[in-house]
Amino acid sequence: MAERGARLLLSLLCLTFLYPATTVSRHADKGTAARPFSPFWFSVEPWDTLAVRGAPALLNCSAHSGDPASEPTAPQARVEWKKDGTFLSLAPDDGRRRVLPDGSLLISSVVHSKHNKPDEGTYQCVATIDSLGTIASRTARLTVAGMPRFSSQPTAASIRLGDSQVLACDVNPDLVPLARWEREREPLELSSRLVQLPNGALVVSNASEADAGLYRCMVENAGPAKTSEEAQLTILPETGEERELEFLVEPLPVTKVVGASLLLPCVVTGYPAPYVRWMVGDKLVEESEGKLELVGGGSLLIYNLTEEDAGVYSCMADNTNNTIEAKAELTVQVPPEFLKRPANIYAHESMDIMFQCEVTGSPAPTVKWVKNGDAVIPSDYFKIINEHNLQVLGLVKSDEGFYQCLAENDAGNVQSSAQLIILEHGSRGVANPTGPTPSAPRDVVASLVSTRFIKLTWRPPAEPNGEDLTYSVYFNQEGTNRERILNTSRPGEMQVTIQNLMPDSKYKFRVVAHNKNGLGESSAVLKVATQGEVQVPGPAPNLQAVSTTPTSVTLSWDTPLTGNGDVLTYKVYYMEKGLDLEQDIDAGALSYTLMGLKKFTEYSIRVVAFNKHGPGVSTADITVTTLSDVPSAPPQNLTVEVHNSKSIMVRWQPPPPGAQNGEITGYKIRYRKGTRKSEAAETTGGTQLFQLIDGLERGTEYTFRVSAITVNGSGPATEWSTAETFESDLDESRVPDIPSSLHVRPLVNSIVVSWTPPENQDMVVRGYTIGYGIGSPHAQTIKVDYKQRYYSIENLDPSSHYVITLKAFNNMGEGIPVYESAITRPQSVPDPTPMLPPVGVQASVLSHDTIKVTWADNSLPKNQKITDARYYTVRWKTNIPANTKLKTANTTNLSHMVTGLKPNTLYEFSVMVTKGRRTSTWSMTAQGTTFETIPSSSPKDVTVVSKELKPRTIIVNWQPPSEANGKITGYIIYYSTDVNAEVHDWVIEPVVGNRLTHQIQELTLDTTYYFKIQARNSKGMGPMSEAVHFRTPKTESSDKMANDQASNLPVKPGSNQPPLDHGFGSPHGKPGITGSGDNHILVIVVIISVGAFTIIVVVVGAFLCTRRTTSHQKKKRAASKSSNSSHKYKGNSKDLKPPDLWIHHERLELKPIDKSPEPNPVMTDTPIPRTSQDINPVDPSLDNSLLQRRNSYRGHESEDSISALAGRRGMRPKMMMPFDTQPPQPVISAHPIHSLDNHHHHYHTGSLASPTRSYLHHHQGSAHLRPHACATPISCLDMVGSTESVRNTPSTEPLPPQAQPPCQAEHQHPDPEGSYQGSTATDDEPSASGSYCSAGQPPTAHVRPTHPLKSFAVPANPAANFESPALPSTPLLTQTGPQLHSVKTASIGTLGRVRPPMPVTVPSAPDVPETSKMLEDVDSSYEPDELTEEMAHLEDLMKDLNAITTA
Repeated sequence: MAERGARLLLSLLCLTFLYPATTVSRHADKGTAARPFSPFWFSVEPWDTLAVRGAPALLNCSAHSGDPASEPTAPQARVEWKKDGTFLSLAPDDGRRRVLPDGSLLISSVVHSKHNKPDEGTYQCVATIDSLGTIASRTARLTVAGMPRFSSQPTAASIRLGDSQVLACDVNPDLVPLARWEREREPLELSSRLVQLPNGALVVSNASEADAGLYRCMVENAGPAKTSEEAQLTILPETGEERELEFLVEPLPVTKVVGASLLLPCVVTGYPAPYVRWMVGDKLVEESEGKLELVGGGSLLIYNLTEEDAGVYSCMADNTNNTIEAKAELTVQVPPEFLKRPANIYAHESMDIMFQCEVTGSPAPTVKWVKNGDAVIPSDYFKIINEHNLQVLGLVKSDEGFYQCLAENDAGNVQSSAQLIILEHGSRGVANPTGPTPSAPRDVVASLVSTRFIKLTWRPPAEPNGEDLTYSVYFNQEGTNRERILNTSRPGEMQVTIQNLMPDSKYKFRVVAHNKNGLGESSAVLKVATQGEVQVPGPAPNLQAVSTTPTSVTLSWDTPLTGNGDVLTYKVYYMEKGLDLEQDIDAGALSYTLMGLKKFTEYSIRVVAFNKHGPGVSTADITVTTLSDVPSAPPQNLTVEVHNSKSIMVRWQPPPPGAQNGEITGYKIRYRKGTRKSEAAETTGGTQLFQLIDGLERGTEYTFRVSAITVNGSGPATEWSTAETFESDLDESRVPDIPSSLHVRPLVNSIVVSWTPPENQDMVVRGYTIGYGIGSPHAQTIKVDYKQRYYSIENLDPSSHYVITLKAFNNMGEGIPVYESAITRPQSVPDPTPMLPPVGVQASVLSHDTIKVTWADNSLPKNQKITDARYYTVRWKTNIPANTKLKTANTTNLSHMVTGLKPNTLYEFSVMVTKGRRTSTWSMTAQGTTFETIPSSSPKDVTVVSKELKPRTIIVNWQPPSEANGKITGYIIYYSTDVNAEVHDWVIEPVVGNRLTHQIQELTLDTTYYFKIQARNSKGMGPMSEAVHFRTPKTESSDKMANDQASNLPVKPGSNQPPLDHGFGSPHGKPGITGSGDNHILVIVVIISVGAFTIIVVVVGAFLCTRRTTSHQKKKRAASKSSNSSHKYKGNSKDLKPPDLWIHHERLELKPIDKSPEPNPVMTDTPIPRTSQDINPVDPSLDNSLLQRRNSYRGHESEDSISALAGRRGMRPKMMMPFDTQPPQPVISAHPIHSLDNHHHHYHTGSLASPTRSYLHHHQGSAHLRPHACATPISCLDMVGSTESVRNTPSTEPLPPQAQPPCQAEHQHPDPEGSYQGSTATDDEPSASGSYCSAGQPPTAHVRPTHPLKSFAVPANPAANFESPALPSTPLLTQTGPQLHSVKTASIGTLGRVRPPMPVTVPSAPDVPETSKMLEDVDSSYEPDELTEEMAHLEDLMKDLNAITTA
């Protein structure tokens, strides 16, 4: 006993520490840790009972518990009864029904009438012990026999001696066992001649005189017996006249249970007396004692049925005139039997367990589970696994009790029970824990969350209190109290994946650590929600196929368990076994009947569900064979051969395989003598293809025909074939004579042998023996039939000498041989002439999915008429690399219509001709592209995002439709705030081309918009996508303008940006041109004040400088002129007179005129915007791309070509307002680009921003600023005209000319990378206009509000912060390589397109000595005459300015 306790304790330890969550121990500690299992079983269970009305009925039942030896005081079970699933209410005063002390149910008097049947039904015994649980017995059927009723009664009949007769007596089926017969009112003793059939009828076979008399049928039930009418049976003598064979009783399909006995009736009458035999399948049934017996002249009695006895039984009756046959199928049912019974289980709460139950039976039993007498309903926690096993997830205390597996089929039902005991958490086999347990695991997180699984990870406890910790994860679905447990697979593992969760559901998780002392503390509860399942449907469960007719199969299935959205349709795929062609058909419901199938053919079938996302997961393939049928064609190659004077051999071949329609079980040979109508028949087995018909008359003509037989019956017969028996038999007393001749015809690898029979035709020849070999005829021997007259000896060696012998033989032996020799031909390589391939292959496109292929065949006559058995094979494939599978089709015409093609797809076609075994090569290919059709799917992956820093602008992105069916020519974006609005009420945004993104501006803030997209091609519009909603932000940022401007000013990495002058036009919020419209007056006052101040300074400076000598002034003038000539007119053959400026008041432009009061006025191209509204903010989104793009535009273009281009276009330059002055240095000016697309354009020397829709921003990559000015009006203004020649595309919202932004030159650091930044412009973009405001480095356009007329004043010295001695203030054209910088300009226009600006090339720089001289002149003082001239020019310009301001 101690050893047993130790073993059980060890088992409990294994349960606790080694088993995973889904494994439970079948052993437990039966000591103090857990209570032992208590046996509880039925010693007697009820069985099916036939009761008689008014008589008592007893249903036995007895339940026991415990072991009488060890538990003599085991509690008694309380027994109750259920009838038809409901407990019987047995009142104490109900004396008719009561439960006996042992638990049996006694019904003292069965009540049964037509309208009141209280006792008939299904009964079940239920036993309960309160401390253990409840078990239920098998069910038993109580049937009450009805009142005897005769549906047919015996009638007077006559029977000839030796013949058979049947006396009818059809009573209630349940009363047949109670029926018996009487003759002359005396009980009739049954025998092998006198047999009572299953329906109660009496068979009298091989009648004799003693069988005559009065017969009647009796049914003995409760009360007096009921008798039928009496019938006289008369015995007649046999007259010898032929009577047709006729079935009096045929066998009928019957179903019986294993172990029962069965009588298959077959009663035949006719003369001559028939011989009755039985066949099961294609095997003849032979009588065996105790198993099979023929009774009643032909009925088959089978004892103790087994499963092997099932099959189709045929009763065949023969006489010399005819053969008749009747068939019936015997089905043998097997009651359920347990292969594995459920076992008792110990488990802890939160664990998962599984009760196993394996049963067998025929038909396949259904399994139900019962817990404590109540049926278990499958749910999320009670699941039926593999159709039989019960899995319980997340055990709770209330799950304890008895679980029963009930298996049932038509033959019976059985049950088996098992007990589940829930252990307390303390009983783990450790009697006295001696140490501390672990603290709670830390940092429990869900590291991976999917739709149906979650992966948890955690860190070890802060206080493990031991090594080799194991962990248990407890989890439950929110809203349920069933907590499940899942243990880690090995010690120290700190992660686990919980599978089989429900999508879009919330779960709670906690983790507990174990050490050798037991369970530790639990972690905090972690709540995690699984992801929603947005996918196609899962496989359709429970797919079943049943063949209902030989040409149809009925399918049924259930709705998929998983999937997003309703199932729209189902598609059934089916394929004949052995073929690769799978066909499909749509099914709208959960069932479908496939029609037009081949008979007795195996098909594989699968089903796929479709929802709005597309096809789902396919079911597994199931196979089904259509029902068999009678053959639809006769056997083939029927031959009849006279064997001798009394027998004829009949031979045949089976029907074609496609016409057999089932397994051939036999063949029926019918034959008749001469012209007589009576036929005889013989039947063979399914594989026997010949039959010797003997017992025939000499010298008589017979006709034969053969039909094939399946289980469904006989098929059509062959045509009649005639043969005549010999008048006398041939002599076979000696061997045959020598064959009369032998001829051989050698080939390369074979020799064809032909011969004639012996001249003596009176000797029997059974066949011929052919011997052959190289040099000897005895190497190989072949025997052939006596009818054969030739034979081909195959597989011979070429160029070899063979000796051949031929002998005739019969039953006496072989005759005299005849010899011949032959030499096989030498091996030669044949040169087969292949067929000519078809020519002129053409592919004519008929529609979007059909192409007609035509060709010509040069091997045909000129009329191209096909008269032989040739056929053509057309093959085609697409040019898609991923789909190189060739498809083929055969035709006998010179054209073929290829259908089912994909739209807008290029296909290649080629043709091959086949004639017999000769084939041609493939023809040259022809190509055809199917027509386009409207897109059949909508654009996919539609997303809507907000544009950064522009809350009123969104960006819509999408992907092309998966089935475009042509080249996409555009998209239409529909958006609305009402998703249910009519389509014509949605706002439409067209998108041209195959762009996959689009911006929509000026949306309302804090509003939900819905977007749909529709693709179009040349054939029309496709379907709309599903609506995608997006909500715009609630508020617009107050510093949006500043952010937009600042975002367009990238800072070069590594540069130290000094504080900038936040002046006029600054993006930093000082009052100026970027302010509101209220600052107009302030701007004008500032301009006039500064202008007045400048005039005073100029006058004073002029007075101080009058002391400069006139010669010095002339030198300076000469140097300046030399510099201008070398820069502006380099390469020109003649000098152009610098134009004056006059003011165009309507457009506020400076126009060139013929005379110039001063050859070198200092001007810069600086259009002035009037209000801050005229300057639109720019979008920073294109900074990075444009900064990368600007390095790719490099190049030079001669200034003369630009000037010439300006002259051809006749464009007028904008007004140039000088803001800064410098010593006279040539500067190249450029007109700004009127961009519709670009926010920024990067130019090299001579380019500025557009005055209409853009203004220059400060380049944050620059640090030190230096002012520069144009040296001459020629250098500035001529370039203005030249650059304006590029076509100007106006913006969608042009600003007035007075709103043009200013240009200001400032100092800028040289580019450390030394890149020469070019600028280009396409034809679709406007030209550039403006000027660089520096001579050395390109300026950044940063407009200041102070000194707007500073360029009219005396030129100032260079700024003091210009520190690089290597970069003096030389003309711009002398700067090369590293000394050149780019200027970034911004233009507000249509978003989304970025085009490069046009390159502007600068002429070459003057020589270094001239530049040095000019630098010296810059540093020197101006002469008074020069200043006077400057002042005179300045006054003229001031008058023009006053005219502008007053206008």
